[in-house]
This record gives sequence, C-alpha cells and structure tokens, in this order.
Amino acid sequence: MPSPEIRPATAADLAAVTGIYRHAVLHGTATFELIPPDLTEMTRRFTSLMDGGYPYLVASLQGRVIGYAYAGPYRPRPAYRFTVENSVYLAPAIHRRGIGMQLLQRLIAEAQARGYRQMIAVIGDSANAGSIGVHSRTGFTMIGTHPNVGFKFGRWLDTVMMQRALGDGATTLPAE
Repeated sequence: MPSPEIRPATAADLAAVTGIYRHAVLHGTATFELIPPDLTEMTRRFTSLMDGGYPYLVASLQGRVIGYAYAGPYRPRPAYRFTVENSVYLAPAIHRRGIGMQLLQRLIAEAQARGYRQMIAVIGDSANAGSIGVHSRTGFTMIGTHPNVGFKFGRWLDTVMMQRALGDGATTLPAE
C-alpha cells in the first residue's frame, strides 16, 4: 500500500470526515455519541477548531480521505489553555495499517508547534487495544480509567485517560 498524504484538513474534506465519523458512531465505541452528526454539524465543529487555531489533519490515499485527526480544547476554563485533547478516526478498511499512528505523530508535532504543553487522550472503551497501543507507542502514558461512565450498545463502557507532554511539558513556564 502506498503511503498516505497527511495534510491540513479543508472544508472540502468534511463530507468524507462526516462519513468516517458516522461509521464510528453507529458501529464503534471510540466515541460515546449515539446519533451521528450531519455535515452541517461537522462543519460547525471544524470551523470552531479552525477559528481557535487548533490543528486538524486528514490522511488521504490516492485522493480519497481515509482518516482524520484533530486537537481541541481539553476543557473550556482558561487555566487549561496549554492542554489539548486529541481525536483520531480512520475509515474501517484502513485500520491496523499504521495510518492512525502517522496521523497522531503529525498531530503531536502540530500541537507542539502551536505552543501546547500537554495532550490528553480520552479513549472510549477500555477494550480499545488498538487506540491504547497507538497512544502508548507515541509517548502517552496511562493516567487512569473511568469505569462504567458511558452506556452504548446495551452495555457500560469505560474511558481510558492517557497523557503526553508536548515540548518542554511542565518543566518550564509557557509563553503567555
């Protein structure tokens, strides 16, 4: 398989992004959303992240978007302004080919270049070994599990919390 192109997302990519996320909502436990957002809502979310200066990337193969990743605010309060939460989603046929790791590595670099100091992964479902493994291999450490906080597909689900320092992390004060 040829290597994917990883690049900043554009509005033209959002139909494909919406389709990838729709499948994740309807068939997976990586997200705890129950109803897939439509293109209008996904466009609103994209615009909000872009307006906030956050990185949003897509992976494309032969001109077709096959995955995406973005970082957004971890929490809305100002003291969290140097911390981001990441999301990575792939088209179902593309899983386990290293593309998620490539997206995450580039996302880490983009967030670090923007001056963020910590990245948090909130991984849906403690059985999501693929996502936990990709995050571990890219320098995230386990910080805890919230047991039984989501209910989807007739069962209780955990969230796994992982964290990675970006740049100097907490060893120096950030530039204000």
